[in-house]
Amino acid sequence: MTIIFGCATSKSQVTIQDVNQAHQLTPNQIWLSHEHILVDFIGAKKIQQANWDHDAIMAAVLPYLEVLKDHHVTYFVDATPNYLGRDVVLLEKIATKTGLRILTNTGLYGAQKDKFLPDYVKESSAEDLAKKWTKEFTHGIDRTSIKPGFIKISIDNSKTLSTSHQKLVEAAALTHLKTGLTIASHTGKAKGLWPQLKILKEKGVSPEAFIWVHSQEENNNDSYLKAAKMGCWISLDGLGWELENHVEKILFAKSNGILDRILISHDAGWYDPQKEEQSIQPYTAIFEKLYPTLKSRGFTDEEFNVLMSVNPSKAFGIEIRNHPFD
Repeated sequence: MTIIFGCATSKSQVTIQDVNQAHQLTPNQIWLSHEHILVDFIGAKKIQQANWDHDAIMAAVLPYLEVLKDHHVTYFVDATPNYLGRDVVLLEKIATKTGLRILTNTGLYGAQKDKFLPDYVKESSAEDLAKKWTKEFTHGIDRTSIKPGFIKISIDNSKTLSTSHQKLVEAAALTHLKTGLTIASHTGKAKGLWPQLKILKEKGVSPEAFIWVHSQEENNNDSYLKAAKMGCWISLDGLGWELENHVEKILFAKSNGILDRILISHDAGWYDPQKEEQSIQPYTAIFEKLYPTLKSRGFTDEEFNVLMSVNPSKAFGIEIRNHPFD
C-alpha cells in the first residue's frame, strides 16, 4: 500500500534537528515517530558501545529501512536512549545510506528500576543532568557534531515517582527551556503521566512539549480526553505488535475531536547485540494493515495525514513551550 499525502502542515518555519543537520521542515512529509534500530538491554553497568559491529547491524536492518521508500517515509525517529543502544555514528551512516532523516535524542531512561541509568545520576542534580543534555544539543553527542532532535526519558509507571525519576523529569523540563526540544517519556498507563505533567508545570513547561509514550496501555479513555485538553501529545506507538486496540483508540480520538493530539508509530525493530539470531519487526504495519483498516471504517486520507505528517511535524518542531499562567 502506497500513500501520498497532499495536505500541508498549518505551521510554517518549523525547525527539525536530524542526525545530519537542523533544517526547516518541508511540509507533507511522512513520519515514523517512535522506532528503534539498535537496542542493547545489557544495562548501564555492562554496556560496551565499542563492541557494536556497524557492518553487521547495517546488514541486518537496512532491508527493513530501505522498504520505507515504497511508503514515502521521510522522518524516522529513533527512540533508543543513551546507555540502551544509542549510537549516533551508526544512525548517521544509516541516514546517509537510506536518505532517511533520522532523529536521535538526549536524556536518560529510568524504567526497569534504573537498570539503564549510569552511576553518576545518583550524585547529580537535575540541573547537572540538564547541563549535560543541553551540551549535547549545543556541542554534539559523544564528541561528534551530531545533535539530538528531542529528549527521551522514562519512568517506572506509578502515581508517585521515585526520586531518581523525578530528577529525570525535572532535568528534561530544564533542558526543554534551554533548547526547545520536545520531551518524549516512556510512560505507559496514565497514572504515571500526571506526576510528570505536574513537574513540568512547576518548572514552567507546557504539556504541549510532552509526548506520552506507550499511551495505548491506558484503559480509561477519559484519560486521553484529559491529556488532550491539557495539550499533551498522545503516542499510540505499538503498531508493530498489535492492531485492533490501536484502531479502537484512534477511532475514539476521531469521534471525540482529539485526533490533532495523536501520534502513531510501531515501536518496531531492532538489532540486539546480545542475540546471535536477530528477529527484527518490520516498520510497515501502519501502511499495510492500519491504513486499509481505518479506510474501511470511514477514515479519510486527510485524517490519516494528520496522524502521519501534521501532528509529528508539530510535536518534534523545536520551540520553547512555556506553561500558560493560570
